[in-house]
Amino acid sequence: MRTDALHAVRLAKIDLTLIFRNTTVLFTVLLMPLLMAWLFTQTQGGATIEGVSAKLFVLTGMPGLMMGFAVFVNLVNSLTARREELVLKRLRGGQPSAAAVLAGSALGALALFFGQVVLLGIWIQRTEGATPVNVPLMLLAAVLGVTVFGLLAAACSGLTPNAEMAQITVLPILLLLMIGSPVAFPTNALPGLLGTISGLLPITPIVKIMRSAFLGSDHYSGSGRALSVLEQWTGALPSFGILVVWIAVTALLAGWLFRWEPRHG
Repeated sequence: MRTDALHAVRLAKIDLTLIFRNTTVLFTVLLMPLLMAWLFTQTQGGATIEGVSAKLFVLTGMPGLMMGFAVFVNLVNSLTARREELVLKRLRGGQPSAAAVLAGSALGALALFFGQVVLLGIWIQRTEGATPVNVPLMLLAAVLGVTVFGLLAAACSGLTPNAEMAQITVLPILLLLMIGSPVAFPTNALPGLLGTISGLLPITPIVKIMRSAFLGSDHYSGSGRALSVLEQWTGALPSFGILVVWIAVTALLAGWLFRWEPRHG
């Protein structure tokens, strides 16, 4: 177990080194979400949403989209490229276990996501004067979110024939996450079936938990009232339940679709 953990950390360090050496990947997974956050805030004006300024509402929901880029897009690209270059096959046949190989990629993505959230937190503090209220709750949401999107990325990489097609493979899911998640609008803004679908997307509970934990107010139901620390945790339970279900679903998909060797035909 300890050996696998060390291998996972080593592989995560290699992943991060490769990302910071690749300007295109660095822009796509690290800077693109921050640019999108800036663009979103320019359209909000002086409105308020759920008891906070619209800009602060959008910025505290951005970790959801960051999860889509830093974890999902990043891992689909890297896992597909490594599979086609036979890197995954060599790693699996070597000393690290299969779990350590995948955990290393997930740890690298988690570190990248944490870096983005730290930059976002500094931005929010400098422009809006707000600081995170419940960091442990945010950390737990981040770990569960990375697990969901890491497993989803493993499944999607199995459907992707080569690294060049990875951008096309991730596009439908990425667009669904961008349009259906409550980053720039309240959770009850979508009517009927659309609202139900939005609430069940894996990104929605992440946005709700991150926003509520950062601001210390109720953005689970949308009332915006101040919550005690205990209420922040209990209010997050339905969102945690959705994430746990998604972990089970994506684990099954990853086990079924993920490939260690290049696709043929």
